[in-house]
Amino acid sequence: MSKIIDLSKPIQYNIDDPWFMRVKIKHKSHKKSHWLIRLALQLPSRLFPKNWIGWADDTIKHMGLHATTHIDAPWHYGPVVEGKPAKTIDEIPLEWCYGDGIVINCSHKKDFEAITVQDLIKDLELNKIILNKGNIVLIRTDRDGLMGSREFADIGTGMSSEATEWLIDQGIKVMGIDQWGWDLPLKYMAKKAKEQNDPEYFWSAHRVGIRKEYLHMEQLTNLAALPPSGFKVYVFPLKIVGGSAAPARVVAILD
Repeated sequence: MSKIIDLSKPIQYNIDDPWFMRVKIKHKSHKKSHWLIRLALQLPSRLFPKNWIGWADDTIKHMGLHATTHIDAPWHYGPVVEGKPAKTIDEIPLEWCYGDGIVINCSHKKDFEAITVQDLIKDLELNKIILNKGNIVLIRTDRDGLMGSREFADIGTGMSSEATEWLIDQGIKVMGIDQWGWDLPLKYMAKKAKEQNDPEYFWSAHRVGIRKEYLHMEQLTNLAALPPSGFKVYVFPLKIVGGSAAPARVVAILD
């Protein structure tokens, strides 16, 4: 019997999230909809079905496309990828969003220490895994334990540009990570770019996607519950026309 493991974080308001990624959802009660039905549809209460008040309803008042578990489209990295117009999220072939999953354990990496090509190779060799074209590679950092805290966006490891490009060169089109972002933390990268006076340092792993087309997921969770291989990953994003990303209910299925 198959086992489904949810790799997605809950979509809910959290005051400790950065202001730009706070989700705001308005929940409408059954009782409130009762009155709306009576007013809007002119349905008298005597004609309401017995033992029924009304329907519940909800409205997402604010949610950035990158605010929760999501997959970035090439358009997020830049308007042109590999010399061609970059794909928006609705243009992503769904065939890319399903495949054999691989977990690479990088949970030993310290905060602000980038994940290298050697880190990837070492763990793959340890688990006797050979990457194949179409695999979906998940980078485990265990920073999903910080979700909901003020520290979530500001600390963690992150993929180096070299490690990102190496995965693409192995035939990997879709990859993901269980921390706030794919790169090292943004504030840290901005600080180091200024210290080093290096215009190529900031957001360098994302910007690999300008040279070579790929997609990555951010803010995954529960990667520690997965084996290194032997499972399928489903990553179907919402079909948001022109979107730079989309929330996705990412799941792994183990036979």
